[in-house]
Amino acid sequence: MSSKRVVELFYDVVSPYSWLAFEVMCRYRTVWNIDLKLRPAFLGGVMQASGNKPPGLVPNKFAFMNNDLRRLAKYFNVPLQTPADPFEAMFNKGSLTAMRFVQAVQAKETGGDQQVEKVSRELWKRIWSEDKDITEPASLAEAAQRAGLSSSQIEEVQKLCTTQDIKDKLKSATQAAMSYGSFGFPMLVCHIDGKTEMFFGSDRFELMAHCLGEKWLGPQPQTSSAKL
Repeated sequence: MSSKRVVELFYDVVSPYSWLAFEVMCRYRTVWNIDLKLRPAFLGGVMQASGNKPPGLVPNKFAFMNNDLRRLAKYFNVPLQTPADPFEAMFNKGSLTAMRFVQAVQAKETGGDQQVEKVSRELWKRIWSEDKDITEPASLAEAAQRAGLSSSQIEEVQKLCTTQDIKDKLKSATQAAMSYGSFGFPMLVCHIDGKTEMFFGSDRFELMAHCLGEKWLGPQPQTSSAKL
């Protein structure tokens, strides 16, 4: 078998479309010949640096997004539900503290991104499934506990996420996304034969599969394979 192609997934838990891409790529990690690298970054920084506008600031886009997410939740089999006040959750509260927390988890983890994956998923569940806070220390601790981190690990991560080192790591990841030409999340960067191919959004998997020389089996590949 040829060496695995590296695929970087830049994401922010404030983005519901990032959750969809995240779950699909986690499912395909064992289906495609890829080495998936999770790259937690800060969407607010990317939006500001690129001059892009969030869908929430364009009324027609916002109305479409709510309906679109309802359909996509069923299609991707992700328990996604819009918060009661999405503007408050996405823009007033934001995700800077949460993404620093995820960066701290990643900084402490060795031998893969299992804890990063689980903590990120629990944070998405809080904001985009349970309509709960992701900004307060107690909220982050609860998500980490549900992800399987011990009390001592959570305490250590909470101390670490306020340090300048973690702030710089998040800034660096955000700048890395910008260096690839990002204007929003999710963003997937495929490294193929010494070249990079960037894909934006959660609706480019078929094209990405073509570029990787793999087969797209739908958002639930295990189910699709079983039907073949």
